[in-house]
Amino acid sequence: MTQTRYVRWFNELRLVDVPLVGGKNASLGELYAACAAEGVRVPNGFALVAAAYREALAGAGAEAKLRALLDGLDLTNMAVLSERAAAARKIVYEATGGQELRRQIIDAYGKLQAENGVGCAVAVRSSATAEDLPNASFAGQHESYLNIRGDDGVVEACRRCFASLFTDRAIVYRVNNGFDHFKVALSVGVMRMIRSDLGASGVMFTLDTESGYRDAVFITGVYGLGETIVQGQSDPDEFYVHKPTFKKGYRAVLSRRLGKKQMRMVYADVRTGETTHEFPVSAEDAGRYCVNDAEVLKLAEYAIDVEDHYSKLAGQTRPMDIEWAKDGDDGLLYIVQARPETVVSQRAIDSFTTFGLTGTGPILATGRAVGERIVTGKVRVIANVHELGSFHPGEVLVADTTSPDWEPVMKTAAAIVTNRGGRTCHAAIIARELGIAAVVGAADVTQNLKTGTLVTVSCAEGDVGHVYEGAVAFETHQVPLAGFEHPKTAVMVNLGNPDIAFRSSMLPNDGVGLARMEFIIGEHIGVHPMALAQPEKVTDPAARAAIAKLVAGYAHPADFFIERLAEGVGTIAAAFYPKQVIVRLSDFKTNEYASLLGGGGFEPKEANPMLGFRGASRYAHPAYAAGFALECAALRRVREEMGLVNLCIMVPFCRRVDEGKRVIETMAAHGLKSGDNGLEIYVMCEIPNNVIQIDAFSALFDGFSIGSNDLTQLTLGVDRDSEIVAFDFDEADPGMLEMFRLAITGAKRNGRHVGICGEAPANNPEIAKFLAGLGIDSISVNPGSLLRTMQLLREAEAKG
Repeated sequence: MTQTRYVRWFNELRLVDVPLVGGKNASLGELYAACAAEGVRVPNGFALVAAAYREALAGAGAEAKLRALLDGLDLTNMAVLSERAAAARKIVYEATGGQELRRQIIDAYGKLQAENGVGCAVAVRSSATAEDLPNASFAGQHESYLNIRGDDGVVEACRRCFASLFTDRAIVYRVNNGFDHFKVALSVGVMRMIRSDLGASGVMFTLDTESGYRDAVFITGVYGLGETIVQGQSDPDEFYVHKPTFKKGYRAVLSRRLGKKQMRMVYADVRTGETTHEFPVSAEDAGRYCVNDAEVLKLAEYAIDVEDHYSKLAGQTRPMDIEWAKDGDDGLLYIVQARPETVVSQRAIDSFTTFGLTGTGPILATGRAVGERIVTGKVRVIANVHELGSFHPGEVLVADTTSPDWEPVMKTAAAIVTNRGGRTCHAAIIARELGIAAVVGAADVTQNLKTGTLVTVSCAEGDVGHVYEGAVAFETHQVPLAGFEHPKTAVMVNLGNPDIAFRSSMLPNDGVGLARMEFIIGEHIGVHPMALAQPEKVTDPAARAAIAKLVAGYAHPADFFIERLAEGVGTIAAAFYPKQVIVRLSDFKTNEYASLLGGGGFEPKEANPMLGFRGASRYAHPAYAAGFALECAALRRVREEMGLVNLCIMVPFCRRVDEGKRVIETMAAHGLKSGDNGLEIYVMCEIPNNVIQIDAFSALFDGFSIGSNDLTQLTLGVDRDSEIVAFDFDEADPGMLEMFRLAITGAKRNGRHVGICGEAPANNPEIAKFLAGLGIDSISVNPGSLLRTMQLLREAEAKG
């Protein structure tokens, strides 16, 4: 009698073999057989076909026993669910112990040993036949086993994988997603283990997992085996690479964030009876990235190649979820799994719902934001899986970390907050899939938050998520995109926070009319530029120590400033690429500069900083020239190394024509010359003299952006921050309307671009109509005002 061939090697499999070996193993076959030929390094292995599972159960008469356990099962009764699931696993485990299946597993493992050495370690992973399809993901539902060695060890791990089709979480998942238990079978993949326990590993996506922005590769990594990322035990390093410029030949990391990488999982000595064990990462190792820039770029190359291959097969862009590993022995990078991303990429973008806080309150915890939502609820601290029965739907689940066994409860939570984890940990993945807010890696929340406390969880403020005390007021706006029409006037975005750039770029827009450099310096660097350009002049011991800690690992303190500023500006430019992004050079006032770390000794004390040493007056002045050189170096990196030539530079608060000439000359000396590689240099039109001498300024600059706030203050002679005279601050004053008219017609007369980057058009429909009637080229407003401004302009244009 002919025996069924239960083994298929990876080079025999393709994506079309999902019915044969499940989605995970079919994808491994596609990677090994096709992508490896394109230069993507993939370790070899084999799969046990789903028929092995089916025939084993049929031979043991197991289906009737399993139906008796599962039919009518009450999923809300956790105790009964756990008992029945354990009984089902025992049935499958016993059924898959046949001699023929064992023989074929041992023979195949023997061939892997011939390739890689006697007793080589393998990873044994489950692959359901409906797994990893574009509309369903069973990721994390079934078991995987690492560092498996020897014939008996491999056979045992395979049987346990088969049995894991009936874990508690897998049963619940199938019921909730409409899968018939008996129409889903399990295949098992056996792959050579990469010695990432001696190197590093992680997960990467070919889109941003929060916003759904598709032009970036998002890479996470930790030391050792990557299980600590998914399990939430380690806060990983994070990197972004911009795909469009990468494909044009630019090789630069767009941005990076150093993770804490608390734990390292490594292979255990098999004689101990364990396959892996964990130990804390040293402070020295945690203080540096687990992979270098060259390795990040190689991973990005692999990710783009894999996405391109799978997209070609699908006939449409197919964002991918990819696991990678760095072998500590050979130093090489490997792809060990790839599957279509099935959460963010499947969202129907037929409308935008935005959340925004309108109130405030004491901050109880901060961490990594997941979900871009805001929710209020009562805290329920859960110490372990045995306490899940006390959780009530609608509460905020607070835990050290989560695991797949928690999922039945997680789906009822208003929000999730964890001590540990990054944006690709289990809690983050499930929160994203369920569409709920999560704050992960918020250290010590299980100690600092108490059950029953009312909190507001906000993930709508950028990369950092906050847990506020009490019910903090917030608002939501839903804007349908069906039939959405852009006005004739370009509507751009004012932005300073790189953390919300990807999300903001998903809104209808015409680019960025104002990217505020000072926000990036203040929030993402925090150090006075001169303190990094001339650190020897910082006299305060506490400031010197704090700066030394920040710049540790950099060859020069100035390198820290250049890298961080380039990443912040570059992220905004990349998010809106290839649309124009206008970045305004730093425009702090002296009192604001002095508040930066190390800044006190570099700034004069002024009675009226609003009219003092600010904007263009600083850039060529000896008191700030060295700091301005760092700003220019960062902008050159964005344009030349990152390839983001959509970046335009704008000079703020330029009082006189001669001052403008000095700034232009200084920028050229630093390698930023108007016209080179398409560079345009604009100037803020915010001082009456800019309007009066618009022809002379037009001879120097390529365009103008009207700063309505300062222009109104200086035209009307009123301080809008003064409680006594603020009522006289009126951007619709006839004098101001004439200023707008003169600025716009003057710029047009000289063939120069002219826009406005104040909120006046968003707040006053009459101003919007007036500007549109004058033919202003662009109006730039905050993201929250973007769609409302477009509507106002469409109405104004319709009325003529």
